[in-house]
Amino acid sequence: MRHRKKNNFPAKYVLLFMSIFCIIIIVCSVKLSISGTAANTVMGYVIVPMQKGVNLVGSGLTDLKDNMTTRKALMAENEELTAQLEDAQEQLNQIQIDKDELEQLRELYDMDNSYSQYDKLAASVIGKDSGNWFSTFIIDKGKKDGVGVGMNIIADGALAGVVIDVGPNYATVRSIIDDNSNISCRNLSTGEIMVVSGSLQSMNTSSRIIFSDLRDSEDAAGIGDEIVTSDISDLYLPGIPVGYITDITADSNKLTKSGELTTIANFSHLEKVFVILETKSSLTDSDSDDVVEDDTAAVIQDESDGDGAGEE
Repeated sequence: MRHRKKNNFPAKYVLLFMSIFCIIIIVCSVKLSISGTAANTVMGYVIVPMQKGVNLVGSGLTDLKDNMTTRKALMAENEELTAQLEDAQEQLNQIQIDKDELEQLRELYDMDNSYSQYDKLAASVIGKDSGNWFSTFIIDKGKKDGVGVGMNIIADGALAGVVIDVGPNYATVRSIIDDNSNISCRNLSTGEIMVVSGSLQSMNTSSRIIFSDLRDSEDAAGIGDEIVTSDISDLYLPGIPVGYITDITADSNKLTKSGELTTIANFSHLEKVFVILETKSSLTDSDSDDVVEDDTAAVIQDESDGDGAGEE
């Protein structure tokens, strides 16, 4: 069987031939200026379409180059604007942080003025128990700062809890919403005593804690009454705000009332607190010492008066 010979004529020669042919036609079109001739007619049918195609391709390439240049410029401008936006956002975040810190300092200053009769220490909350609420939490001040067990903790201008454990540079606080918290309180409007108890279950359902054993024979207590710590509380200093009555009902015994309180301190978000560097027991002991000193002074004075009378 005979095999057909393959056409091995290189394509580059065909391209070279066509290029030379196009150059000759272009040169002829430039040199020949006599219109109406057959050559001009032929070149009009051949060259003009080719020139239009070349011009079209050239225009397309020019437009593509311009578009690429414009795109690069836009991309560079976009990157610059993005960097400026990131810098502006960072500055805005820093301003917001500074604003929050300033607001916290103002709140601490207000609390400091509200409890000017007590020695206080500012502290930061550095840890909490699991869960949504700050039922127990840790502060960054401890024994070396003068913090001791039984000291009251103030947040948002109100009672937050009491120190139950102290380390060298930290302290653990049980908040008033904890299930183990029970506080003797007083209705600021009526003066009646009640017991305020922590309840995580109530906090989870209504964001409130509960109170009980409120004696209100004249039905004077009502929603919105402010509740503060009482003088007979064992752990808590007197007169510290706790919350406001938001629900009140009569008990079945017809003698007492129960209900719920909305706390003043925000136990879903605690950052800065005050530690009152005195305990209820220390104040009680101090008052007792003052009474003893007064009695001793009175005895000494009586003895002095008696001696003087005898001498006369």
